[in-house]
Amino acid sequence: MSTPRTQRLFRFSPVNVAPAALALTLLLFFAFVAPAGADSGHDNQAPDLGDCQKLQVPVGNKVFFHAFGVGVQIYRWNGTSWDFVAPAAVLFADAGEDSAIGMHFAGPTWESIGGSKVVGTVIDHCTPDPNAIPWLLLGAASTEGHGLFRHVTYIQRLNTVGGNAPIHPGAFPGDVARVPYTADYFFYQRAHH
Repeated sequence: MSTPRTQRLFRFSPVNVAPAALALTLLLFFAFVAPAGADSGHDNQAPDLGDCQKLQVPVGNKVFFHAFGVGVQIYRWNGTSWDFVAPAAVLFADAGEDSAIGMHFAGPTWESIGGSKVVGTVIDHCTPDPNAIPWLLLGAASTEGHGLFRHVTYIQRLNTVGGNAPIHPGAFPGDVARVPYTADYFFYQRAHH
């Protein structure tokens, strides 16, 4: 049985790297590797939420950008359970492209290569697949800079694969685990933009 590509990529990641530094490393690495499974970054189609209708974005907002995230969910063992620390992922506009458009890291924050940034706050979640991290609806708590993420109002994290906390205990308190994941991120802005 072969090891999935994402597991091979993250197996040897250093234990003491800060999440933002890891995200930057992933960004540089994935700038040369094309991901698989995303649609065009500029599709304005609202996503299919299936049984997760509670993640619907309020009326008056529209999808303006879709990104495909490839990275890790970082956890730290507290001696009795795994605590979530941060995501560290590279964002791509399209699976057919091989250049990254930004990164996703603690906050949760999404930052474009151009420097625009949005920090989100979780509004709701839904778990259609217990083997993957939940789907999320997030509101934009703040935006910064000019460019791609300047006018973001809401973000949806959907179609997640992997990323759950490890099922086995850590070796010692403070032990860090980086669990590979992928997700689709849909960014919304007010409909009048």
